[in-house]
Amino acid sequence: MSDPDATLTSYGMAEDFASAPVLGITLLWHPQRERIGEQMLGPAAGGAIALNRFAPLFARAGAGHDGTPLGERSITREPVHIRFIPEGGIQIDHLRGKMGLEINGRPSNGSDQFTAGELDRGIVIGLGSQVFVCLHLMRSLPRAANVPGLIGVGDGAIKMREAIAQVAGTSMPVLLLGETGSGKEVAAQAIHALSARRSGRFVAINMATLSESLAAAELFGAVKGAYTGAANSRRGWFAEAEDGTLFLDEIGDTPASVQAMLLRVLESGEYRPLGASADARSNARIIAATDQDLGAGGFNQALRRRLEAFVIRVPALRERREDIGVLVRHFLEAEAAGDAWSLPFELLSQVFNGDWPGNVRQLAHAMRRVALDLQVGIVPVLEQSVLMPVVEVRVAGSASAGAGVAAPADSSRPARRKVSDLSDDDLVEAMEKNQWQILAASKALGISRPTVYKLLEAHPRIRFPANISEEEIRAAWTACEGDLQRCASRLMTPAEALRRHVGLLGLG
Repeated sequence: MSDPDATLTSYGMAEDFASAPVLGITLLWHPQRERIGEQMLGPAAGGAIALNRFAPLFARAGAGHDGTPLGERSITREPVHIRFIPEGGIQIDHLRGKMGLEINGRPSNGSDQFTAGELDRGIVIGLGSQVFVCLHLMRSLPRAANVPGLIGVGDGAIKMREAIAQVAGTSMPVLLLGETGSGKEVAAQAIHALSARRSGRFVAINMATLSESLAAAELFGAVKGAYTGAANSRRGWFAEAEDGTLFLDEIGDTPASVQAMLLRVLESGEYRPLGASADARSNARIIAATDQDLGAGGFNQALRRRLEAFVIRVPALRERREDIGVLVRHFLEAEAAGDAWSLPFELLSQVFNGDWPGNVRQLAHAMRRVALDLQVGIVPVLEQSVLMPVVEVRVAGSASAGAGVAAPADSSRPARRKVSDLSDDDLVEAMEKNQWQILAASKALGISRPTVYKLLEAHPRIRFPANISEEEIRAAWTACEGDLQRCASRLMTPAEALRRHVGLLGLG
């Protein structure tokens, strides 16, 4: 799906201002959901801007007007003043008590300062009760989204789309670098869709799933009798992708014996199916992807250099915080069409300020669960949407189990225990042995994750971070030298919740 959320600015600027980035303000959330993703570009370093109900004006490319103010009644007329400070940081000032103002998930102090690095990572401001904006740096003017599937309004999305549009019309190999879940396969599909090969097949292979013994046959094919069990000839993935695109995901996990074969294909276009007496030629365009450093370890460096003919970096979601709003809207609209959205301010704050280690994929899964809750009238809870409880399958081992098919027994699973049999010390011991991870502790105890939550809340010694003073958390974090598990153990608090909390405190 293509997204039109590239926006205009009311300032006259050069087409490229990478050497002197300007302040971008992106509308992450607004009750009028069609406005999500609107932007304005503010001053360069040294300038200032006032943000209130009536100014500045936000717009998107192709809107046909100069822009529209935020306009929400929960946002006061008294402005929030935003100005650059030395070394490229930002200071945010507002009149406390006039309007609720949240910055990066915490109530504003009335005057808050942030470094240039924090601004580059994105500063999330909650205004009133229903509006969120993101302050970030822009090094290029917003551009209309001309690449299918790649949604985003910030610099990272713009540069990625431009790189894809640039290389799509060639036959060059492309290497996509990015974390798991960041959208590398979506980028590969976009390259294919914009290329002259779009009428051919797009064949995606996860190289990590190929066994050492059969990898060559899977990729290059084999003739009948080429190996034990080869009762018939088989086409390989290169043949399947002829005149199309072959996407080699997790290329860093390619078996060593196959890497030299891939190098030959890239160099000459030729390969030999297993057991064949003659070479075959490949016309498939190769796109590879990895979250690893191919320069380290035992990866074939000649192959790496061939794959690096054109490199595109796919940024992690935490590096493009200004895009979270349009992504959330996209995922919710895909699952829950219509206007029946009612998301709590607290949930939205968690979404926009979260780290999202699973990147866009994790966000998509969470929003699908949120959409399901909305459809049945349940108030969504983000933590339940991100970390789903494990559904345990009971083994039908007795005559009374009915006619259902029994699940295979798992000898490694601990026996289910009665909650009444668990002591306070049992819970502490399970949390300690599992690095204060709730899901792991629930598995070790043989009880559900929601049950562990209830036990934690009732425990006399275990606390959640929200109930621990900021001073105590900071002191423990310093004493543990930023080690999350050690700090969680010291404070006796769940590690997942602590990780989010230290991020809000600026310690992560």
